Amino acid sequence: MSPVLAPAQILLVEDNPGDVRLVMEALNEAPIATHMHVVEDGVEALAYLRREGKFASAPRPQLILLDLNLPRKDGRDVLADVKRDHDLRRIPVIVLTSSDAEQDIAMSYDLHANCFISKPVNLEKFLFAVRTVAEFWLQHVKLPAE
Repeated sequence: MSPVLAPAQILLVEDNPGDVRLVMEALNEAPIATHMHVVEDGVEALAYLRREGKFASAPRPQLILLDLNLPRKDGRDVLADVKRDHDLRRIPVIVLTSSDAEQDIAMSYDLHANCFISKPVNLEKFLFAVRTVAEFWLQHVKLPAE
């Protein structure tokens, strides 16, 4: 009998409620069990990751899906802070954004994003992209322990 695995923890940093719903739908259709936590801006993202304030008991995510254009603290700044932080930098950060600007792509990789995905405008392609990313990073990639 196979052991029952706890759902993979995913942090979605996204301020668009429509995109949050789409990501949830995609993950519900993924072949792996996931539990998604959502924060709407960069300040909350860092508080969540550092387990500050109302996020004191937040689980450590195994994957971060990060939008770039966020209120209060930009996704680029969040990415830079995460990758500079010794306790957080090994968490894979997938930039999932509406931008397809070469400058945003280059900057994301310069800041050590693990992957950059421009949100497809086609619904099926969007759902497929999110499912594929989750499956790849949570089932196939070997990551170091916390």
